[in-house]
Amino acid sequence: MESHLRPIRYGMVGGGRAGFIGHVHRTAARLDNNFELAAGALSSDPEVARASAADLRLDPERSYDSYERMAEAEAGRDDGIEAVVIVTPNHLHAGPAIAFLEAGIHVICDKPLTATLDEAAAVEEAVRRAGRVFAVTYCYTGYPLVREARARISNGDLGLVRLVEVEYPQGRLAEPLEARGLKMAEWRMDPARSGPGGCVADIGTHAFHLARFVSGLRVTELAAELTSFVPGRRVDDDVHAMLRFENGAKGSLWASRVAPGHDNGLKIRVYGERAGLEWVQADPNCLIHTPLNQPKQIIACAGSGSIAASQRVTRVAAGHPEGYLEAFAVIYAEAAAAIRAHQKGEAAAPDIEFPGIEDGVEGMRFIQACLDSSGNGGAWTRI
Repeated sequence: MESHLRPIRYGMVGGGRAGFIGHVHRTAARLDNNFELAAGALSSDPEVARASAADLRLDPERSYDSYERMAEAEAGRDDGIEAVVIVTPNHLHAGPAIAFLEAGIHVICDKPLTATLDEAAAVEEAVRRAGRVFAVTYCYTGYPLVREARARISNGDLGLVRLVEVEYPQGRLAEPLEARGLKMAEWRMDPARSGPGGCVADIGTHAFHLARFVSGLRVTELAAELTSFVPGRRVDDDVHAMLRFENGAKGSLWASRVAPGHDNGLKIRVYGERAGLEWVQADPNCLIHTPLNQPKQIIACAGSGSIAASQRVTRVAAGHPEGYLEAFAVIYAEAAAAIRAHQKGEAAAPDIEFPGIEDGVEGMRFIQACLDSSGNGGAWTRI
């Protein structure tokens, strides 16, 4: 998937020293030679921002103390950034996204889209006004075999979809690590920065989007129970939800930060009239396909039996594993293709698909529906 075109100049908001996800985004952005980091407002602490810029060998003149200053200055440069990547805590997504859109700059934003549904609506309106590319990094949809599963379901291999089961358990916050000053935990468990949803927003939306993406179906209603198991925690650390899909299919979603033994246990199972599919993120290069009344079949990444939808986003030959960073880079490669098409006044190719503003807003509606349902005793709630 390596590009031989000029890399797209981009800037980053957040992602300074000691930030895990900023490094992931930068790695994914450069993997296919589609993007080149040119500017940054890398921290709300000016000293950390400058030191982080030096680490990344950015021009000191293009290391900014605020995203507002960065948007204004870069929009006025002949060699200014063409896209911005936002990797801040949730409460600092909407402001930068709107500022850069208004400056005519394309946006790639970490998930969830914003801290609140009202903020999401404001970003959606800004995207509509600006007419720029907007991507949300629900990265797990970049795995080749996730694309394979989606295409097989769309092609009717499973027949009518009946059941969609998705789960995303982790155990790393089974203790109150936020009280011990762990930065990753501190902001995620602070409703002022994460928004009113905790686990449901941070990893629940990943599971929800994966279920939507793979099945190709909208969730119309859910019944959810959000729990804060760790004493003193102000946001949920576990969510169980039952799902109703538009075609009559049923499903369930479980996401948890308090499940010891799980590091990143994302998995999805989809069952239809004629077959079932199962994909597990810990073993992402295998898709289990079980036709009705037949033995399980293993579809390997780039292997015999895989189809064009997965082959298109596979970088290496069969037998060579592809993982999280490569999946993340698929989202960046697809966003780059859309940005380049936009720059030429063209529509992106039909097979280019990445999570966009609609997916971001739908994720926020999911969070709000879970909060409303749980607050009403688990009542069925429309999304």
